[in-house]
Amino acid sequence: MASIEYFPEVDENGKIIRKVTRTECHAGSFFLHPVVHLHVFNSRGELYLQKRALNKDIQPGKWDTSVGGHVDYGEEIELALQREVREELGIENCYPVFLKRYKFVSNQEAELVHSYFTVYDGFITPDPEEISEGKFWTIEDIESHIGKSVFTPNFEQEWTTIIKENLTAISGKINKG
Repeated sequence: MASIEYFPEVDENGKIIRKVTRTECHAGSFFLHPVVHLHVFNSRGELYLQKRALNKDIQPGKWDTSVGGHVDYGEEIELALQREVREELGIENCYPVFLKRYKFVSNQEAELVHSYFTVYDGFITPDPEEISEGKFWTIEDIESHIGKSVFTPNFEQEWTTIIKENLTAISGKINKG
């Protein structure tokens, strides 16, 4: 028997309102719940993207953020980020830089996204339960696939409104190593 996952329902400032189940959050109930995203760039300025496994309940088979995951009830944002990075990509040591917190609403759920980036050139081991494929994409390749149903809507929104706006700062971090 599968265990029940619990997430915090939060307000737009991240203040916890109550405990809700994963099922409640993804059933079109729009309980705002926190998630973490990490955009993993390499020293060449390419962005690692994951192709979501076909068994995922939301956006299966679409290319998405390097790392994305839910914050469990009672878990701190930064600890959830490190846990998700370890679970999804097998990365033990990375140094995330905070980009922005924003609300994302789809037809299935409402998320309070905490978005970060890092520069990492080490070995990546994608979890086959979560990720069917992973690879580094050039900025040009990403741009040429926007709007063609290749990426998740959440990634496309985050790319166009957050990542592109911060590419100069990200490039500075890449160049400093």
